[in-house]
Amino acid sequence: MLLRQLEYLVALARARHFAKAAQACYVSQPALSEGIRKLEEELGIPLVQRGRRFDGLTPEGERVVVWAQRILADRDAMEGEIQALRAGLTGRLRIGTVPTASTAVALLTQPFCAANPLAAVQVFADLQAEDIVNRLRAYELDAAVTYHSSVAAHDFKFVPLYQERYVLLTQRSAPDSGPAEISWEDAAQYPLCLLHPMMQGRQVLDAVFEAVGVAVTPRVETDSIASLFAQVRAGQWASVVPYAWLHVFGVPVGMHAVPLVSPVRTERIGLVLPAREPVPVIGQALIDVVDRAGIAATLERLPHQAPGGGTAFGAQR
Repeated sequence: MLLRQLEYLVALARARHFAKAAQACYVSQPALSEGIRKLEEELGIPLVQRGRRFDGLTPEGERVVVWAQRILADRDAMEGEIQALRAGLTGRLRIGTVPTASTAVALLTQPFCAANPLAAVQVFADLQAEDIVNRLRAYELDAAVTYHSSVAAHDFKFVPLYQERYVLLTQRSAPDSGPAEISWEDAAQYPLCLLHPMMQGRQVLDAVFEAVGVAVTPRVETDSIASLFAQVRAGQWASVVPYAWLHVFGVPVGMHAVPLVSPVRTERIGLVLPAREPVPVIGQALIDVVDRAGIAATLERLPHQAPGGGTAFGAQR
């Protein structure tokens, strides 16, 4: 069995098309088909449902793909560690994130690159929690930042980063500072713009509103935290956003960020990696950064709001 044959099979499973898989492997389509046929002969089982076009993998083929992904990922990890021993860490760190946790990824990539000047980082932002699980399982991501609740049922390595907390973001309608805090029940009375219902960040909010006995029907829904800020700036809407994003945009002038209480809801956000021993060298380098990054101290703090709107980041609430 050749590793190249396993690469052909994984590429076909990903592309679902012989010609596209061959192109991804930089070989001709006949060469890819022949490599997979030889793999079937050696294993003694059919891997591909063959017809006039690609009709999918057989049940046996689906299982072999899982093993092939693991074998190829271990091969890549071994090569990366050998290279690191020779000349320092190189290669590309592939990290995914749910939209609400993009801020934490930014706080990790800077110290990671500073500690590993020969390595590069590729960030896949705005992934849904389910996409992260699937990509980690297929070894298409080296790590991800997401909710603990979305990966707790899976065999992943979880490194806690911070507790996500929430504020109601509104237009400032009076010169005073407004209320110091607001209940989720009262927040539900505002005309809300929220994340899309399929997103984990929105599902967390829906669960809190349901727990306090209120239903919310936002007039505007989006898949972008940045879009939530833009909608509130337009003047008509309010939104529920994580504290963490106030460290990206601040509290914009003319807006007010009010901590949500009754209850004070938090969600564990962490760094997630495939559960592998030994941990690939590029993943371990990222874990090493976590202790130095001070993410919780930064993202669990609500920036002080200056009079009239805007943010003073030097103060702590």
